[in-house]
Amino acid sequence: MAIIIRLDRMMADRKMSLNELAERIDMTNVNLSNLKTGKMKGIKFETMNAICRALDCQPADLFEYTPDEDE
Repeated sequence: MAIIIRLDRMMADRKMSLNELAERIDMTNVNLSNLKTGKMKGIKFETMNAICRALDCQPADLFEYTPDEDE
């Protein structure tokens, strides 16, 4: 996939656990873990807004685009 999710890095920078972030954004641990590991196909803007608010970051801090080799 061309989009790399940097949620784990932002959480580490903020010294915030998965459980704490999940509680702050009112999301299940399982769904947040799936997002963090790239198992989700998409994310709602509402969820992205909540994550950015909780981590005090910008969407670009959470995602990175890297072209696939076949592109």
